[in-house]
Amino acid sequence: MNDRPREVQLSRRSLLASTAALLVAGATSARARTLSGAMPWEKGTASPPVPVRPGPWQFFTADEAAAVEAIVDRLIPSDELGPGGKDAGCAVYLDRQLAGPFGRSEGLYMRPPFMNGTPGQGYQGADAPAARYRKGLAAIADYVKANFGGKTFNALAPADQDKVLTDIEKGIAKLKDVNGVSFFSLLLSGTQEGFFADPIYGGNRDMAGWKLVGFPGARYDFRDWVERYNEKYPLPPVSIMGRADWTAKD
Repeated sequence: MNDRPREVQLSRRSLLASTAALLVAGATSARARTLSGAMPWEKGTASPPVPVRPGPWQFFTADEAAAVEAIVDRLIPSDELGPGGKDAGCAVYLDRQLAGPFGRSEGLYMRPPFMNGTPGQGYQGADAPAARYRKGLAAIADYVKANFGGKTFNALAPADQDKVLTDIEKGIAKLKDVNGVSFFSLLLSGTQEGFFADPIYGGNRDMAGWKLVGFPGARYDFRDWVERYNEKYPLPPVSIMGRADWTAKD
């Protein structure tokens, strides 16, 4: 004998019945396509990334750009293994991202209530990344000016630049109206993205990040090397854009 409450049985029965009705309705309204000698998609319906071209800053002001180039070069300094953040194009990557949909938080829910999120939730505030960068860079500029004799961040000695960034990361440096720890995290993650993203987005210039870690890039097939541990991949990495030596010559 089923001793569950009657209202539970009814609600479950109603749910199953309504789900079945939706499935039937969906099946009857669908129209199958018969393809013969054609691809199962239509030309021009994709949204491929637009390659970043050299040119003026699209989001950063000249002062902001100078500071960001100095910052990314301290977060990823150049050494004998390759270029640093600036020469790898990390500032250009950030500039183009902030000038585009990412900077405006397009596609994300950006309505109240706003509150401080847990570390696992990440940023839960009202400002999109573009606004956060504008406020954060201004706050860093004010902090440096007040504590280093009126200088700008990019005019500081490397050791002083490292101290400023370290103090911001640890919450020692108090930025006006800005959560320095949160902004540093945003800066660091964006710089890392710029160093390892496909070069089509403006960073990872000459695929420096991929060469550093031995990543083959957007090659069609490298299954033969997936399980060959501790062996250096012998072929150069490939961007979504391909390689210059693949371009047909007239």
